[in-house]
Amino acid sequence: MNAPRSCRDTWRLMTELTRDGQIVRNFHQDIVMDEWLIETELFSRDALEAYTAWNLGHELKPEQRRWFSDQRGGAQGDYREGMRDKVDNVVDCLTRYPSSKRAVITIPNNSRPRHDFDGDAKCMRELHFHRDGNTVDATVLFRAQAALIFPKNIHFIGALMQEVGSRLPGQPRPGRLFYLTSVLVADRQ
Repeated sequence: MNAPRSCRDTWRLMTELTRDGQIVRNFHQDIVMDEWLIETELFSRDALEAYTAWNLGHELKPEQRRWFSDQRGGAQGDYREGMRDKVDNVVDCLTRYPSSKRAVITIPNNSRPRHDFDGDAKCMRELHFHRDGNTVDATVLFRAQAALIFPKNIHFIGALMQEVGSRLPGQPRPGRLFYLTSVLVADRQ
């Protein structure tokens, strides 16, 4: 297993590994979820907060909609469908059965995806949550990750871990994330 890294150091590693157009298969990293805000030229704090609010299933303020674009993830990065119910289910599961292995959020995906339609091929596939003392830890599986888009995804995951923890007895904080992507690339090209 790779030594644990911060979210920012993971992003730097991803960027370095894919700098010359390299494609990395089966990238994995143990990430410490202390600070998941990574501002970049593409993703300001406002843009990250808008995407996270959207994917968490919250109502957006009218001015937040201006941040949405295909360059920032488009349909492949839209994880909103049913998210409020899924979060409620994870919280209920970990409240009633703290050692459960069933605290899972599956991202909607067409079981017969068309390769020429981005909306059928969500990048994030599953998040598995578990408690470890006074932390909420998770495992995430991605079909693909562009290093350029990682700040948006890790911000969403961090906020999701924080929300789950804040609703559990004892309010555990976000701990570690085991991150796995089948394909790591530099950008969405």
